[in-house]
Amino acid sequence: MRIATVAPPAGHGTTAAVAVEGRWHALPAADLCELLASGAALVPGAEIPGARPVLPLPRPGKVICCGLNYADHIAETGRDVPAYPTLFAKYADTLLGPGEDIVLPDRDGLQLDWEAELAVVVGTQLRHATPAEAQAAIAGYTVANDISVRDWQRRTLQWFQGKAWDATTPLGPVVVTPDEVDPTAGVDVICRVNGVERQRGNTRTLVFDSAALLSYVSTFTVLRPGDVVLTGTPGGVGMGMEPPTYLRDGDVVETEIPEIGLLTNTVRIA
Repeated sequence: MRIATVAPPAGHGTTAAVAVEGRWHALPAADLCELLASGAALVPGAEIPGARPVLPLPRPGKVICCGLNYADHIAETGRDVPAYPTLFAKYADTLLGPGEDIVLPDRDGLQLDWEAELAVVVGTQLRHATPAEAQAAIAGYTVANDISVRDWQRRTLQWFQGKAWDATTPLGPVVVTPDEVDPTAGVDVICRVNGVERQRGNTRTLVFDSAALLSYVSTFTVLRPGDVVLTGTPGGVGMGMEPPTYLRDGDVVETEIPEIGLLTNTVRIA
């Protein structure tokens, strides 16, 4: 099942929606955050002609990210395979939807890098969960790109300031429920810049899979419906290229997981 937050053609507000034979039908909430918090069943309502997906989860309580979770990306950073997940947090302010521009200030040549990722959406509350309990609590999966400002990330040992710039993390376009996609069996995670493929990894090679990450995180903080966990990026980031290559004004970033969907966002340095 494919669910989303959609906007009608007239542009007045949003609604949660479910796809039925390729057409969006309303669900009883303004967006997926509200829907998941309510626990409402995914029962299709009236069709919404011409609706388009927007940011699916506009107000997650937590956005938690895992770094260094693909073996090839770990190798290109020169690090050892971690014994525990390498975690950092973002704010909801960092998220933006399909088709939106990634806008940053023209400040000292910011080193803006791409990081295509699978994102996991929490469906029910988790605390001290086993991996099996965590797996059962997954509402679905979506596409993300952890756009990173590398020069700011490297200013200190803490990554936060390079990861939490407002409106720099594309998410969407839809959330696909676990009955239709199985990252453990393997889905491709792809990033293209101006049509050139830069990343292609497969979730089969994750060091910590979705259930393991949710279980681990739930040990130290509660996860609630609508929270989002990014599972890490495969090799091929710009920082690891020779010479290092970064995004510039006008670059088009495509982030795709074929079983879920495609995000297209343009970089604007202003």
